[in-house]
Amino acid sequence: MLLALSTGRALGLALVAGTFVVFALMSALVIPRRWPGFPGRNLRWFIVATLVLFAATLGAVEVFAKEPKEEAKAGETVKEPGTTTQAAQPPPAPQGDPAAGKAVFEAQGCGACHTFAPAGANGQVGPDLDTALKGKNEAFVRESIVDPNKEIAKGFPPNVMPQDFGQKLSDKQLNDLVAFLLKG
Repeated sequence: MLLALSTGRALGLALVAGTFVVFALMSALVIPRRWPGFPGRNLRWFIVATLVLFAATLGAVEVFAKEPKEEAKAGETVKEPGTTTQAAQPPPAPQGDPAAGKAVFEAQGCGACHTFAPAGANGQVGPDLDTALKGKNEAFVRESIVDPNKEIAKGFPPNVMPQDFGQKLSDKQLNDLVAFLLKG
């Protein structure tokens, strides 16, 4: 964790935590050898010192290990401190060629399972893509092809759609298929 912090924050956290560790090692290993009755009559002070160092270590973690607040990037608006949300912008256009994507759709036999009017497909095994893809973005469509069990359409069982389209299709074919499915 210390490696992920800035130098000043790491140094502060290491200093406070190191003090507690040194105190614990001294109290457990060194002092009892010299004074076998330790802590004896000083038990209250020992407990107080232990609690103070423990609280200081927890406080140091809260102060020094806290992630810095991110500033909003272009195209984002800050909703709450530390969180951002995308400002209303049209989604980027898919990278592929819809015409080539139609050929991929047909070659892979997608129409045997899915209804999709732009392809003239009437399959009933999988979701109707005319409705299931409304309002969906490129990332969702791509993920649905490459990892079909990640989010399964309501009313359909898992493991029906082939799991290997991510390996069978080239990046270009996948881009073209996604473009076709989104533009229809």
